[in-house]
Amino acid sequence: MPVARAFRSSISAVVLAASAALTLGGCMQTAGPVAVMSPRADLDSMAYGQPYSAPQPVVVANNGGGAIAALSNSFAASPAPMPVGYAAPMPARYDASYHLDAGDKLRVVVYGQEGLTNSYAIDAGGSITMPLIGAVPARGRTTAGLAGEIAARLRNGYIREPSVAVEIESYRPFFILGEVTAPGQYPYVPNMTVESAVAIAGGFSPRAKRDVVTVTHTENGGSMRAVVPLGTPLNPGDTVFVGERWF
Repeated sequence: MPVARAFRSSISAVVLAASAALTLGGCMQTAGPVAVMSPRADLDSMAYGQPYSAPQPVVVANNGGGAIAALSNSFAASPAPMPVGYAAPMPARYDASYHLDAGDKLRVVVYGQEGLTNSYAIDAGGSITMPLIGAVPARGRTTAGLAGEIAARLRNGYIREPSVAVEIESYRPFFILGEVTAPGQYPYVPNMTVESAVAIAGGFSPRAKRDVVTVTHTENGGSMRAVVPLGTPLNPGDTVFVGERWF
């Protein structure tokens, strides 16, 4: 009897050991690549200014299958992010060849001469009036040409080497007449078109002809009139006439 009990105990021990081995083997099987990050540098090293370098991941070999492998495959199959482009704002157009006329308001800067630096409006005669040099003709000139004329007059007995700059502070107004909601005179805005002028005047009236308008442009004492579409650029001092449609 003692021998039989000892034999049965040995068999039981072998069975238990085998079961444990099978169970442990199933738990130890890895399902896919797992990245294990090393611990980040401690706060003491960060406080004392030691450089921190990103730790390299420790990759455990993939023995196939499992949820981690499926997740890795899904990330690998995801498309790369598309680059995003941002359009730079378009700069405002500045026409250096713009010819001045009555109604333009200018900022004249004479460096080192506060008494001469000021804003000046071109009068109906086409001139600006400044201290010391009096009336200076501005109509038909560019800003650079007017600055040169002012410097030449100041150099003639007033300032030895004057430095002058002229810029447009505000343009002369434009006019819009005819079949619009509020015809009249309006301040000119750079880069305007006929369409934006109509919008400023409150839009077309119900009887307006909406495909073309008549624009009158005056420069250097002469005028030119043309029938133009709505996208035509508008200049300071222009007159827009919106006609009436016949049906």
